[in-house]
Parts: sequence; structure tokens; C-alpha cells
Amino acid sequence: MSQSSFAFQIKQKPPNIVLINADDLGYGDLGCYGATKLQTPNIDKLAKEGRMFTDAHSASAVCTPSRYALITGEYPIRHGNLNKPIFLKDKLVIDTQKETIASVLKKAGYATACVGKWHLGFGTKEPVDWNKPLNPGPNELGFDYYYGVPVVNSHPPFVYVENHNVVGLTEDDPFVYGKKANTKEVFEKMNLDDIGGADNAHALYVDDQVGTHLKDKAIGWMKEQKDNPFFLYFATTNIHHPFTPAPQFIGTSESGLYGDFVHELDWIVGEVMQTLEEMGEADNTLVIFTSDNGGMFNATGQKAWKDGHKLNGDLLGFKFDAWEGGHRIPFIAHWPNKIDGGEVSNQLICNVDMLATFAALTEQELEQGQGQDSKNILKAITGETNKQIRDEVLLAPKRKSHLAIRKGNWLYIGAQGGGGFGSKKQGTHSFGGPAAITFAGEVNSDIKDGKIKANAPLAQLYNLKTDLYQTKNLYSLYPEKVLEMKALLKLYQSKK
Repeated sequence: MSQSSFAFQIKQKPPNIVLINADDLGYGDLGCYGATKLQTPNIDKLAKEGRMFTDAHSASAVCTPSRYALITGEYPIRHGNLNKPIFLKDKLVIDTQKETIASVLKKAGYATACVGKWHLGFGTKEPVDWNKPLNPGPNELGFDYYYGVPVVNSHPPFVYVENHNVVGLTEDDPFVYGKKANTKEVFEKMNLDDIGGADNAHALYVDDQVGTHLKDKAIGWMKEQKDNPFFLYFATTNIHHPFTPAPQFIGTSESGLYGDFVHELDWIVGEVMQTLEEMGEADNTLVIFTSDNGGMFNATGQKAWKDGHKLNGDLLGFKFDAWEGGHRIPFIAHWPNKIDGGEVSNQLICNVDMLATFAALTEQELEQGQGQDSKNILKAITGETNKQIRDEVLLAPKRKSHLAIRKGNWLYIGAQGGGGFGSKKQGTHSFGGPAAITFAGEVNSDIKDGKIKANAPLAQLYNLKTDLYQTKNLYSLYPEKVLEMKALLKLYQSKK
């Protein structure tokens, strides 16, 4: 389709946009990406009817900074210290003057909503006062409506927030910091002693119904949209720990609760797609399905691995790592009549690219300084070009020392190891690094018997075209390439 005819169709009837951002879903967690111990027919159908990307990345291997990049079009390094998850007491990390994926679409006349996990903070003061209106928040960043889990399903407060207020909160039963919450204890659900009180609000939050409840809110909001095109940012809590699928999904996979939780996610996606069909909007909706980072090797993830399920396929590493398993993510675009079905793209893309892409889709120019790291990948999504749009991407793991840069087929990591979790004890929540690599049977030339070799290079260089699984560190063999990549990395570090 020519650019002119494409633009004409956009003017005639702007497409709805549904962006589903799953939590901790790894590169190997879907059937269409090679999973065999679980089934994802609804998501596989999206890939069969749309375009699946094999070289898509989150700008960070960590949840909060990854979401910052997705929403603002900026690498999290621009924010300074944003390299870790934020929690209960943390204020809003996005400047309300920044353009976002919601604000740019709102300018184009879209109704906008965020449903699900926020994890980007509320208000301007710390600690957050959960008894007062939670603003600024999503509503001040371009979302007409917000409903969801304010932080993350593994950490407090275990309640729902609608726009600026905790759902079910009453003046006579306020939140109290330092008091144990009246909420169910579940394996891999943490810090229940951090904030309590607000019993009615806590009672509304039922762990194994969170996925269903958020799905209902998302499709309920879609059904309310009549006249304007709509944008739904649906940030599921699936499949972040704790693994709490609704009862009907328990025991349905061959990879334990991990796979069962993926099954619930797939059902949620199917319900969204069915709703679009019933609304008569399926053909005029761009659906993007992706994840915020790679799969996490938590205790339940380790159990799934023992069952034969590889969270990130054969990629090296896990969530939090600078290795590919930390940030290479599923990314599927579905748009009937605009995207040819069954196509697979090797375009290098990043979740930071959504802002510029949505601006282009609605024929808008971003103002100077807004979305400065975002690239317009609309032609890659529609298949109008196979030429690489993006040549490089900055990739942030948990540790700043391991900031990584990708250029072409080359990846440079500025230190030894993955830069993520590093517990050496199998079965623990933070199992990671060389010990986890050895346990998982993955191979890397710097690692032997769960440890970094004494003679390993001080940093890492990989050619992903010839060695996607990062089995051999080429740092010592290509000194000129190392210098080039280090200089490029320093350029980004100096711009922050």
C-alpha cells in the first residue's frame, strides 16, 4: 500500500489501538515462539494473522524503567537513577510535561485508557499517602481513565486504584504504614507487613481473580466507546509472580503454575479480540501484543524449567540481565487488511518506539525534545519496508555497570556477567547470574561451574548474527569493535 493511500485511509477512519503489555512474559513463553509445554492459541492466532517480530526488545530488562521507555519514548537513562523497580512509597517517575503514548493520541481525538499494572508511581511526595487522592498519575499523562493495580501484584498495596482513588477506601478505615495487610498470603507474594488497614479495599483484591477482573474492566471500557477512536493500554499482571491463575486454569499446562498463568493470559487476549469482533471494530483496530521484559527465573520459573519449559527459549539469561534473555521480547502486530498474515520480521525494534509510531499513525510531529529515543516503526509494522529502520538500541539491565549497546549485529555489555539477579542458590527468588546459567544448561565462554572464569574479559562483545545464544564472548578478538561500541555507549551516557 502506498503512503498516500495509507494516509487517506487514516483520515477517513482513524484506527483504534489496543496495546497489550504482558508482565515478565519471556521470548519462549508462547507457542508461536516455540513453547511446547503450554498452549497459546489466541496469541498464536494473532501471529498467524499478523506480523511477528523476532528482534524486538524492551529498553530495560526491569519492569519500571521498561514502562517508562514505552510510555515516554525515552531511554530510562534519561531519568538518571531509574534502573530498578519502584514500590509502595515512590512518587510518579514521569514528568507530566512529557508527551506520552496516551497524550499524543488524545491530541488526535482518541479516547484513552490504561487498565492494569501501573508501576510508575503516584503524586509528588514520598512516601505516598494512599489515603489521599493519588495525583498526578496516569490521568495527568494523557489517560482519560485508569483502573488497575497501582504497583505490582507481588508487592503492596494489594488494592485497586480507579483514576485518583483507591477503590473501596473509607475514611474510618485508612491505610497504616507498618501494619500487616489483611490480604491472602500466597507463595512469592511479598512485604505484606509494609502497609495495612483499609480492610474493605484489601478485601476487593482477590489474587486469583485479578486477571479476570482487569480483563472485565478493559473490555468494559472498550464497549463504552462509541464515537471516537480509542486507545487502550492494557498492562496485564500476568505472568508476574505470584502465580495465581483463576481456578479453571490450574493444571491445564505441562509447566505448572507458570504455564497455567500463561494460559490465563492467552484467554484474556482471546476475550479482548472477541470483544473487538462483537463491537464490529476488529478490522479497524491495530492490536500490539508484547511484554515488558524477559522471563524471570523466580522459584516458580525454575520449577517450569525443570518441567522442560524454557522461559526465554534458548536465549542466554533472564529478566534483569543485559544478556538477550533479559530484554528480547515477543512482539506481535495484528491489523486486518493493513498487515499481511503469517509474516515474520527480523527488524530491530524497541518498546521505546511506540510513541513516534503512534504519532506517525495519526500524522503528528513530535515537538523538539519529546520522545527523543523513539523511532517511527510504522512501516515495519505494516510491512511496507524490510529495510532496517533502527540500527542501534540502548539496553538497560538492573545494574548500571552493565549498560549495553546494540549496533547492527553487535552487542556490547560493559561488564562481566548478566548485570541482573545474582543469588547462587537454586530455588531462591533472586537466583541468577553464572550460577543460574549453569543450572539452566546454558553455555557461555566466560562461565564455568556456575562462576565467571578468572581469565574472562572485563566486558563482553557478541555477534548476534552468528551467535544469537551468546555462547562466545568475542571481546578479546575484536579490540577495534570494542572501542567503537564503548565510545557509542559513552555518547549515550553523556547525553542523559
